[in-house]
Amino acid sequence: MQPARESRAATRVRRLLVALAACLAATDACAHPHVWVTMRSALVYRADGAIAGIRHDWTFDDMFSAFALQGIAHKKKDAYTRAELAPLAQVNVTSLKEYGYFTRARADNKRLVIADPVDYWLDYTDAALTLHFTLPLQTPVAIKDLMVEIFDPTWFIAFTYADKDPVALVGAPPHCRVVDVERPTGFNVAQGRQLGEAFFNSLTATSKFGAQFANKVFVQCR
Repeated sequence: MQPARESRAATRVRRLLVALAACLAATDACAHPHVWVTMRSALVYRADGAIAGIRHDWTFDDMFSAFALQGIAHKKKDAYTRAELAPLAQVNVTSLKEYGYFTRARADNKRLVIADPVDYWLDYTDAALTLHFTLPLQTPVAIKDLMVEIFDPTWFIAFTYADKDPVALVGAPPHCRVVDVERPTGFNVAQGRQLGEAFFNSLTATSKFGAQFANKVFVQCR
């Protein structure tokens, strides 16, 4: 994950370093995606029934976790405190802003504006980093139908909801429920290899390619 003021060229170099680390470990990892994230989310409501934000827990694959931890000072072997990981957490959330934190939301056919993350931190368990953060809505809103999408438009990162307890409603009115969680299908490493790095390096935060691998959450309050 790149520092806040890092140039686009430096960002690309950092991404290529991640790709190189993956390729050294496994041939199949040389095709997109390069980073794998298993996630859980919570939709947070206010006392008046309006949805106020989206809380994410993103667990990175062990290969990327090991790469990201290089150079992080820590006192105990194979263990990291929240304080030791705080600078890395800051870099993570700052670098995600360009991509809208890979999160899009629509309520009753209107796009919801997502503000910068709060309450963010990293922890390290079972050889994997997990990034925890909350995305407040710019304006909390009462909804009837809500859809949240999570995907990387460049497909550099592959997101998939956990099999168990993928989405929770926190403080929601009793008539609200999660009606469906759609996970992406058709992950094809061979497809990524066939398209080649030149194609993926041309993608940007506004590209639509990664939308085909979106995770979707559908909530109804009726």
